[in-house]
Amino acid sequence: MIRAGIEDKNRIVEILSNSFDDNKSINYIIPQDVKRKKWIRKLMAYSFDVCYLSGDVFLSGDKKAFALILLPDKKKISLRSVLLDIKLATSVIGLRNVKKAMSREASISKIHPEGFLYYLWFIGVDCSEQGKGIGSKLLTAVIEEGLSQKRIICLETSTLKNLPWYEKHRFKTYKELDFGYSLYCMKRT
Repeated sequence: MIRAGIEDKNRIVEILSNSFDDNKSINYIIPQDVKRKKWIRKLMAYSFDVCYLSGDVFLSGDKKAFALILLPDKKKISLRSVLLDIKLATSVIGLRNVKKAMSREASISKIHPEGFLYYLWFIGVDCSEQGKGIGSKLLTAVIEEGLSQKRIICLETSTLKNLPWYEKHRFKTYKELDFGYSLYCMKRT
């Protein structure tokens, strides 16, 4: 596992956009129109920027898998972070979806475990490389990094077929939220 540089952003955004194209949680907050794929790309670019600023972005050694980690206690309000949030609201999720997105984030934050979190916001593998163990290898390294920092590793997933994969890596569902789709909140300590 290696730390991503800003030069890796476009590849990461491309792979995550393809990996999360039909994700219920992603599609919940972006406009469902002819520009949907564009909105997903912009959301992934925002997510990269936030994690690059207030967390970590990791890649597998072959650059075919990526993980975006947020460290909520490291997230500071700065001109850059405010501008990123404004850009998210105005040119990604749209003003009509801001309330829905903020309400969902508040519901999730309210039930996060107590303590220092190592928040796995996104993990994705190049679609042509899925099922080859690349994602598992990266997730194992991410878990080791989070545990070495003595943090609680948490994530949410709306993808039912991914639950057994996370459970294989010893994540436990601690809460299920209903947003018109099920969002499984998981942690590993």
